[in-house]
Amino acid sequence: MPQKENNKRFRNLFARRGLLILISAAVMLELTAVLQYYYSRKGLREEAINRAESELALCEAQISDVMDQVETAVRNDLWAVRKVLAYPDSLYSLTQRMLEYNPVIYGSAVAMIENYYPSKGRLYSPYSFRDSSGIHSIDLGTETYDYPTQEWFTEALTHPDGYWSEPYYDEGGGEMLMTTFSMPLYDKKGRTVAVLTADMSLEWLTELVGNVKVYPSAFSILVSRSGQMMVAPAETLVMQTNILDVAARAAMDSTEGRSFAQAMLAGEEGSRVIRRGDLVDHVFFSPLERTGWSMAIVIPEEEIYGKVKRLGLVVAILQLLGLVLLVFIIRNTAVSFLRLQDVEQRKDMMESELKIASGIQMSMLPKTFPHFPERCDLDMYGVIIPAKEVGGDLYDFFIRDDRLFFCIGDVSGKGVPASLVMAVTRSLFRTVSGHEGNPDRILATMNDSMTEMNESNMFVTCFIGIMDLGSGVVRYSNAGHNAPLVLGKEGVRMLDVHPNVPLGVLEGMRFTTQEMILSEGESLFLYTDGLTEAENAENQLYGETRLLEATAHLTGFSAKEQVDKVEVSVREHVADAPQSDDLTILNIKYMGRPKTLTERHLILHNDIQQIPQLADFVETIASESGMDQAMAMQVNLALEEAVTNVIMYAYPAGTDGLVDVEATLRVGEVEFLISDSGCPFDPTSRDEVDTSLSAEERPIGGLGVHLVRRIMDEVSYSRVDDRNMLRLIKKLSA
Repeated sequence: MPQKENNKRFRNLFARRGLLILISAAVMLELTAVLQYYYSRKGLREEAINRAESELALCEAQISDVMDQVETAVRNDLWAVRKVLAYPDSLYSLTQRMLEYNPVIYGSAVAMIENYYPSKGRLYSPYSFRDSSGIHSIDLGTETYDYPTQEWFTEALTHPDGYWSEPYYDEGGGEMLMTTFSMPLYDKKGRTVAVLTADMSLEWLTELVGNVKVYPSAFSILVSRSGQMMVAPAETLVMQTNILDVAARAAMDSTEGRSFAQAMLAGEEGSRVIRRGDLVDHVFFSPLERTGWSMAIVIPEEEIYGKVKRLGLVVAILQLLGLVLLVFIIRNTAVSFLRLQDVEQRKDMMESELKIASGIQMSMLPKTFPHFPERCDLDMYGVIIPAKEVGGDLYDFFIRDDRLFFCIGDVSGKGVPASLVMAVTRSLFRTVSGHEGNPDRILATMNDSMTEMNESNMFVTCFIGIMDLGSGVVRYSNAGHNAPLVLGKEGVRMLDVHPNVPLGVLEGMRFTTQEMILSEGESLFLYTDGLTEAENAENQLYGETRLLEATAHLTGFSAKEQVDKVEVSVREHVADAPQSDDLTILNIKYMGRPKTLTERHLILHNDIQQIPQLADFVETIASESGMDQAMAMQVNLALEEAVTNVIMYAYPAGTDGLVDVEATLRVGEVEFLISDSGCPFDPTSRDEVDTSLSAEERPIGGLGVHLVRRIMDEVSYSRVDDRNMLRLIKKLSA
């Protein structure tokens, strides 16, 4: 009897504890589902906001970039129009030249005020435009097109800094949907004499905005400052209706709908939730600077939260199954087993995500070699071996203006944080070097950007170089990185570098640019400290001495073979010891200057009386290269400006010096190299001349360099062996 009582008591206790565990499990599962649903919705909304804001910012940046190009072109040509006002027929060539130099501009006009040229009639407006067959010119000043009544003309007269017109269909000019940037033109007495314009087609804008797809069923709209629909999901709405009318017809005529439409017209930035019956939309909008336009992205709520709803159903089913299982399995061992499974699953997921992250990271870096198979002057190879699934080492390179831009870097730390900083560093390098040609300035700009957002106090050692592929001259700047090696015919040497400080340490730092010449067959061997600090089982470093020994006799090998042999040497040293740091190598082998067709040489004394010899020299080059007379005159003008500058200022007064002019004819281009042994001076370092300023406001000097830049296709300077080297390249028309 006591035994039965004990068994009954045990069963009751077991049942009560089992019921308590079951109830507790049910409550915990339900609480987990609620929290999961809440945080999932929150995360998905934040993701939608981030996506929309990123797309808006990217789209705005692309539009702003094109508008900057248009505005700059108009401002730069005001002075040229002012100089030829006395020759009305020459205005056609100026508008044609604006289109030739600025592909983003569809048309350009010089719209004179009424009766400015009595011989031309009341209206006179030379206008050039492009179509599929080329660039054409017409006179807009006809009785059927009264341009003084057009918005782009009338508003420009009251906006001296320039005016962007409302989008319109230009029936008398461009015959297409466009917007116009116009600026008033004043004569020397300050009187308004004309309006200079640049037309920009809105076809590209429609494609750019219309193709923004944050989610499959999301769509974008763009409205003008007056509310006209410039881009809409339905073509019938474009330039046919107002945003307020659209809001009313789309059942958005509610407090939220009116608020959204009015906010866009007011140029505000933000988001709204708009209800259309049973449907809910999330709208994100932002204004476009200078134009008064506003862009919005509309995302249906189902797109944002549809997945979490389906996930909730799956979770509910799984919870029910879990409760059923808990009825039969209420044992501590089962709980431990489930916990173990959960740990293993998380581990597998983490490993899978790290593999994906590693693949994404590697895809950001050039890994296909030869990377420039069409070039015979360059042999390159690179390799990166992270110590973990993802790492912080990087290298990158690209060619612009016949110069190789390259970099190698090492982020402090390892793992995911270092990989994120690595991605930012590589992106900054591409962005900054895309428009900057001095390595010290590239590093300074990257450093300021990284310091500003460096909350994690991580820094990056970085080496940046720019190689002139025609001469082998390498201009480089270092930010705390290892000095590269030069593998030459006479052995290996370590490149002399100024250490400077790494990127991201201190804002406002300035870096030093150095130069060297890479001869034909020589290699520039760049690496990170993961190479020299590779350890074996006895904690002995590979070191610079072993590296110099391993590369001492590799001159005759290809860039890849040189890297492979160094890798073998490192593996033999490390043996079975685990890798302790990321290891990266970038090897650049210069194969020599491409063969030329013809070379000509002229040596002048620093005497201005010798300038006429230059004209004969240019005439010979023009004849051999097939230049037409107009191009030859332009080239001669540019060379005269550059050579005169050397004659007048390179040597001290009373000193006899030489000016060496070398012309090289290649297929499709002519290169002029002007060199002297005078005082160091870099004419390309001067800022662009602001031709929109009057002669009184503009600083003295700089117009000669400005003229050379406008005529020649490429202008670059270097100081080699105590000589000034100014390289000018003119592309020959096909």
